[in-house]
Amino acid sequence: MTPVAECLIAFVFGSIVGLLVQRSRFCNTAALRDAIMFKTYRNTKALLVAMMILTVAFTGFMSVGAGHPLDFDVGFNTFIGLFLFGIGMVLAGACTVSTWVKAAEGNIGAVWALLFTFIGMFLFSLIWSWNYWPPAPASMTGEPNLPALQLGAANALTLQEKLGIPAIFFGLAQTLVLFMIYRALRRKERAQQTKHEAEATIHKAKAMTTQEGAGTAAHAASE
Repeated sequence: MTPVAECLIAFVFGSIVGLLVQRSRFCNTAALRDAIMFKTYRNTKALLVAMMILTVAFTGFMSVGAGHPLDFDVGFNTFIGLFLFGIGMVLAGACTVSTWVKAAEGNIGAVWALLFTFIGMFLFSLIWSWNYWPPAPASMTGEPNLPALQLGAANALTLQEKLGIPAIFFGLAQTLVLFMIYRALRRKERAQQTKHEAEATIHKAKAMTTQEGAGTAAHAASE
């Protein structure tokens, strides 16, 4: 495939994904924020479905030798980075994907968030090149290194290579866990809906009782 064809395919695919994200208002931040703060799970369920589809697809490609996942070590630096990135998403009010969508819609705050994302990555690249944190990358060998606060690297492909079990089995196991979480959210939603319907019925009954009492009192007063 020529570079021009790859660019065209990437453009078409990116445009379709961008349109779907914009129309659905999907956001990774909202998937967690809404579930924790507002007890609504629309974005959370969408995120789980996307993760299930991607997990099966990626591990399926790995099983036939077509997948090429990134290998990166997990360590103390990873948790620090994820924590800082999470704070940034909360302050920006959106994840990176929805920030791009909001910026394209003319949201000035999202434009500033993207601008300083690029500035932050550039400054970090300079600092990393000048004086990187000692445990990384010299100790990022893929193997656990507790003195350097590195836990090593492992994904479905490495497990397939070390254990001889096709990656799709690990993907299906993870998908099952995600599906169980999805089912739990669905049950919680149904319980909430039943509770709201019961409360609405009680409120309606009280309102009708109040109206009937007011009507009886008015009739008695007129007599």
